[in-house]
Amino acid sequence: MAMQSKKCVLTIIALFALSTLILLFIRTSSDSCNTALLQLGHLEPSQTRTESSSEANSNPLQFMKSKLVLMVSHELSLSGGPLLLMELAFLLRAAGSDVVWTTIQRPPQTDDVVYALENKMLDRGVQVLDGKDEKGVDTACKADLVILNTAVAGKWLDAVLKEKVLEVLPKVLWWIHEMRGHYFKVEYVKHLPFVAGAMIDSYTTAEYWKNRTREKLRIKMPETYVVHLGNSKELMEVAEDSVAKRVLREHVRESLGVRNDDLLFAIINSVSRGKGQDLFLGAFYECLLLIKEKKLQVPSLHAVVVGSDMHAHTKLETELRQFVMEKKIQDRVHFVNKTLAVAPYLASIDVLVQNSQGRGECFGRITIEAMAFRLPVLGTTAGGTMEIVVNGTTGLLHPIGKAGVTPLAKNMMNLATHVEKRLTMGKKGYERVKERFLEPHMSQRIALVLKDVLRKG
Repeated sequence: MAMQSKKCVLTIIALFALSTLILLFIRTSSDSCNTALLQLGHLEPSQTRTESSSEANSNPLQFMKSKLVLMVSHELSLSGGPLLLMELAFLLRAAGSDVVWTTIQRPPQTDDVVYALENKMLDRGVQVLDGKDEKGVDTACKADLVILNTAVAGKWLDAVLKEKVLEVLPKVLWWIHEMRGHYFKVEYVKHLPFVAGAMIDSYTTAEYWKNRTREKLRIKMPETYVVHLGNSKELMEVAEDSVAKRVLREHVRESLGVRNDDLLFAIINSVSRGKGQDLFLGAFYECLLLIKEKKLQVPSLHAVVVGSDMHAHTKLETELRQFVMEKKIQDRVHFVNKTLAVAPYLASIDVLVQNSQGRGECFGRITIEAMAFRLPVLGTTAGGTMEIVVNGTTGLLHPIGKAGVTPLAKNMMNLATHVEKRLTMGKKGYERVKERFLEPHMSQRIALVLKDVLRKG
């Protein structure tokens, strides 16, 4: 009986310990993953992991306390623009601002993503209005600051404000993320010259907008502020926690069916032509052929496409899967549905590929997130990527389009065969993030912008 009693006690202790570990893991991964795409920054990084009362009082956005801010987004989705605006809403709420959110284009039926994101905002104290609600007009007139998100949000000015437009324009900050030409329509941006200011995520994009609006639309940009994005404290905590990273790495790799010593190259963007998933898979296949031709001894290589849409069945999705079947590389290519929770995949891969085409990314948040996880980045020579990745130091750059497929394949082979280079680039990328791309960095930069806009308003 005594032996049985001891066994019973030991079993209970073991189960309790196991359940505690599981709960800690779930809480850590959930908190970090849900905010992994939503963080901003631009100030000298804090050296401490916990925030003291003096640090809280030194919040550069503290002057926004009790200010009423209306945020207008063209949509509410898992894409970059809405998520960035949401994160800014949370930063302002933390500083004591009254924040109201309105979405212009809402799906006619209940949407799980919209429902989840709206509830996330409500939980953080952000009031959510319907895009056509009359309260939006009243709020815009009373607000200390109105932030329009993306060029498309310009449609809201005439459609909703109507005769109140001229009253509101002097206190509008227009946050622009787009790089593609089809956003340059007069009906979108005709009021742009008259707002208090435009905020853009990279110098490359700011210059493009300045030239394009002048040459194509014959309008002049307002005062323009460039504010680089940054990583949140939550994401950095996961990236700097070796235990959390190991657990996430093992979990994701097991779910993908790859071994711990396999080498994973990943592209993490919503699947579209502009993000270059087709060219990425072409380069990956060419890399496999090069390694076989040269008879190189390397770990088993895998490609991970995070950002797929299992339900859309778009033409590009179909093409990607057909390519994988035709080349007989089904065991090496893995498709993952689009998700907010990118931290587990950053913890599980070895190299990030940022393959955005055309004019590239306006900035590319996923690039600095990957660098926080000490991952080298293989990026295109376009857009904001060139302002983040130091070629040959934190990663390697390649041209856009088909001309970039072979260089990307060679860069992939380069990192596959040189472990030390891969690790060194990852370390240098992490150091660059700590120097430039943290939430406090942007808090300071955006504080300067908001002070200027409030003064004008």
